[in-house]
Amino acid sequence: MYFAALLARTEDGWEASDTELDDVETLSDLTDLAREASVDEDTVLVFIEQEDAWFGILRVEGEEDPRIYVSDAAAAARSSYGEILIDELLGRDEDDPADDLDTLDLDGTEDGEPDENDEEEEDIALKDGETVPAGAVGDREILTDLGLSEADLLALDSDAMAEIAEALGAAEVLETVR
Repeated sequence: MYFAALLARTEDGWEASDTELDDVETLSDLTDLAREASVDEDTVLVFIEQEDAWFGILRVEGEEDPRIYVSDAAAAARSSYGEILIDELLGRDEDDPADDLDTLDLDGTEDGEPDENDEEEEDIALKDGETVPAGAVGDREILTDLGLSEADLLALDSDAMAEIAEALGAAEVLETVR
């Protein structure tokens, strides 16, 4: 079960709205959704949360490239909406011909046999034969200028969205859509 909300910063403070992600298939779709909620190209935050497994934040300001943070890449990669964010953060493109090279055995190990030189094995999770970093990925300073430090962001857990909204001064407006 997902919960998604938009927080748009206006002259009068934050405005919140819940949002349906049914028509969102790409990062571009999600970014367009955020820009539609923007007033005068102000900051818009899109929060996506999946049952306390992971949360993601997409920050859009005008026509600038979106900024992204995901609390747990391995958990998000197992989710269709999380995968949209993870693919962007890890630079993966669905139509990338280089992906075919990933299926080749270029390191000399047998399929399923671990590479003896891979000391980072503990720091990754498998996703359809690909590796995805475990833990937080993305822009850890995504909310610093809004009042939530990098350390505070990394320390968030089960009720992250409420804690972020509280730090931004938007707890009441977020609660109206939750």
